[in-house]
Amino acid sequence: MNRYIALDVETTGLSPQNGDRVIEIGAVAIENQGIIAEFSSLIDVDKRIPWQVQQVHSITNEMLSGEPKPDEIWSEFYEFIAGSILVAHNASFDIGFLRHEFDLLGMTLNNRSLCTLKMSRKLYPHLPDHKLETVSRYLLGESANQMQRHRALDDAKLAAMIWLEMGKM
Repeated sequence: MNRYIALDVETTGLSPQNGDRVIEIGAVAIENQGIIAEFSSLIDVDKRIPWQVQQVHSITNEMLSGEPKPDEIWSEFYEFIAGSILVAHNASFDIGFLRHEFDLLGMTLNNRSLCTLKMSRKLYPHLPDHKLETVSRYLLGESANQMQRHRALDDAKLAAMIWLEMGKM
């Protein structure tokens, strides 16, 4: 039986190559078509969050003060995802950032991954766009509106729910 981890990251910007970092990780473990565990943390990195980025996810520099440092979080997260298949909406973004964070600590990310964004484009070409919000509203209806968008754990839960829903087809 496979264990899947639906995950989402919030970052200081769009490019790890430009020094942007993960400042929040949210993930849920899925077994037997249900969520069985959660992992979530803010991460205190040594990088300021630009004002325009704060407007997207509402995470401020002050919120990160006193939160765990990357080396604490990533080793714990590594154990959480061990042997699991990773699921994310726009997986190349999230997995790219995870690889970068792991690389900084001399760790390797070898987990297989699935992308709900790519899956939704194939399955629902008629949607106006394939943002997580659009796909989740289409598949989950009103229950999608109860989540706080652009926060890692809620976005990970949404990715898990739409992935489970798409798998029923």
